[in-house]
Amino acid sequence: MNAVEGRNLLEGVDARTRLAGSNKMEILLFSLGTREIFGINVFKVREVGRTPHITKTPNMPRGVEGLISLRGNVIPVLSLAPFMHLDGTPPGLGKTMMVAEYSKRTLGFLVHEVDRIIRVDWDRVKAPESVLSANQGLITAVIELEGGGLVSILDVEQILANAFGEAMIIDIQPARVDGDASVFFVDDSIVARRKISEVLDKLGVRHKHATNGMEAWTRLQGIAAHTQQIGVNIRDEIRLILVDAEMPEMDGYVLTKNIKADPRFDGVPVVMHSSLSSEANRAMGKSVGVDAYVAKFDAEALADTLRPLLER
Repeated sequence: MNAVEGRNLLEGVDARTRLAGSNKMEILLFSLGTREIFGINVFKVREVGRTPHITKTPNMPRGVEGLISLRGNVIPVLSLAPFMHLDGTPPGLGKTMMVAEYSKRTLGFLVHEVDRIIRVDWDRVKAPESVLSANQGLITAVIELEGGGLVSILDVEQILANAFGEAMIIDIQPARVDGDASVFFVDDSIVARRKISEVLDKLGVRHKHATNGMEAWTRLQGIAAHTQQIGVNIRDEIRLILVDAEMPEMDGYVLTKNIKADPRFDGVPVVMHSSLSSEANRAMGKSVGVDAYVAKFDAEALADTLRPLLER
């Protein structure tokens, strides 16, 4: 058994949470039976072990193999290989299962094998080039290993949307705001950006976005410099900033610290919107100064969090 297999990765979660504030992350490397190397943030993985017996159920979406009972909870199990459309994947189900938590939902992901955990700086995590991102948006970032080779970080939010469909956004009460309120948001997931935009449209506020933390910080600095130059309050341009926690080149914790340390952004609330929904991650967000923390993806909860901050 691989050294990672059989481990409860919740052990040491406090130490890993402290990494977030230092612009570092830990990645669990795995393969799908081909030469490609994939990765997933360790924060999201609860445990790794051998694939258990899976109960087949009718009418499951493609890639969803069935259900298992895990310590009294029934969870769906997805095989990642069919989503990636790779040539040369071995037949049958993956022999290893990663149990992960996304937005308060626990799932099993079948892979060929896990390799090891690596620690990297977020500035080494790069947004994929268009040739990679063309793979249905399933790769959200790329890391170059020190010894050579690339690791593709999966956009699990997009994979889940492909498997189960996207939740319908019900009617959301518009925010009562004066003037042309605008929200600046940043998220590296295509599906997340689309759903955030839908919520903001229903709230009746203008919005602009960035796709990674470094891009967001560069653009925010430009906006702050412009408003300062023309002598207007930055809240006339940006009423609220919404940040993801995990992003290439600069994570949301460091981005929030930068914003809060810059007096030009005084009075602009920062909301963290993340699939990392544990109390430890919420505490980390609070420690860097976020004004609110909301788990992905609950459209009503997001709207209810943003509305009072936009209206004040």
